[in-house]
Amino acid sequence: MAVPHKTIVNNTTFIHKIIKHYLKYDKDNPFIFISSLMAFLGIAAGVMVLMLAMGIMHGTQKEFQKRLFVMNYPLTLIPTNYDTANNELIQKLNKQFPHLQFSPYYTTQVISKSGSNVNGSILYGVDFNKESKINEVFKKAQNDSLLIQSKFKMVVGGTLAEDMFIKKGDKLTLYFSEHQAIGFGTMPLQKRFIIDSTFDSGLNTYDKAIIYTTHEAFQKILKRKAGSYDGIHIYSSDAMNDLLKINTFLKENNLHQGLRLQGWWEQNASFFAAMEMEKTALFLVLLLIILVAALNIISSLLMTVMSRRSEIALMKTLGATSSEIKNIFFKLGAIIGISGIVAGTILGLIGMWVLTTFPIISLSEDVYGFSKLPIDLTLIDFISIIIGAIIIVLISARYPAQKASSTDPLTVLRNE
Repeated sequence: MAVPHKTIVNNTTFIHKIIKHYLKYDKDNPFIFISSLMAFLGIAAGVMVLMLAMGIMHGTQKEFQKRLFVMNYPLTLIPTNYDTANNELIQKLNKQFPHLQFSPYYTTQVISKSGSNVNGSILYGVDFNKESKINEVFKKAQNDSLLIQSKFKMVVGGTLAEDMFIKKGDKLTLYFSEHQAIGFGTMPLQKRFIIDSTFDSGLNTYDKAIIYTTHEAFQKILKRKAGSYDGIHIYSSDAMNDLLKINTFLKENNLHQGLRLQGWWEQNASFFAAMEMEKTALFLVLLLIILVAALNIISSLLMTVMSRRSEIALMKTLGATSSEIKNIFFKLGAIIGISGIVAGTILGLIGMWVLTTFPIISLSEDVYGFSKLPIDLTLIDFISIIIGAIIIVLISARYPAQKASSTDPLTVLRNE
């Protein structure tokens, strides 16, 4: 049993010595070494760029998701029939799902006017205490409010306040789509509200379009029925699973008629689907960088095989097997490629740290909602990059190794 073990050790030692010899700079064939070095650098650059690109894509997606999540709410229960979203339904849901937070609301479209400035907005009537429990942006605004006691108070976005040249404590006139009789004619219903506080969601579109007021204001102005709402916002830390559970509960208790439960991802499905498609396309395109670098591995190994044909023939003549020759060149290519992957991974991690630590790249907060470049490389993306690169490297090393192992020593020695 000791003899085969000794043979395996000797073969491994022989293979490693030859690989070490071939990795050294050859004065007679400098281009082979340069080609191998270019393959190493190309793979390192490809892995680094791929890590940074995927991290930026996922970080950007996460930032947008975070902001849309806050303003769109995890779940929204929308009535499709009159008087189906009411206090009785909220009580039943609250009893069945005590871990959820509910904020019923009224909503309508309005035109806001201050002086000569006019803007179209969406007005929500909410319970300020309940809304603060599920909406961090609204809660932050309440912490800085004037604590006005009037039911005709409002919370507006900072962007709208700037555009209208108004501030906290000022009044803003809202025009509703409903009409009121004036003499022999009618005119749009209007009401002046006092601004209690302003909010900043990080997205100018929301800050300009959304206004909050009280339930009582809706009930007084638009004659809405108390306890019967236009919808119910629901906060959940696990919205996808809770959506299924709530739908099941509604069906089992015959409460699903006239109600539709919608998740935040459904409201922005096309947006996130487009971002996911861009992320996949970017991954495939940048993977081509590694593929091109892998072609350098093939070319450098083939040049090594061609320049070392007499040595390969001599090794075979002295007893080296085709399997050993194949192992030499396969491992040679794998070492070049995997070394490049390791170097690229290190450079990628350093690059992410530099970009997240220092303000090298700054973004317009008015456009993107954030000023710092977001980078968040997930473990799945990282593993996909490494596995993809390793597969390309191993496939690239296979053909030159096969070519080297098929060298005929008799033909080579006769010709040379």
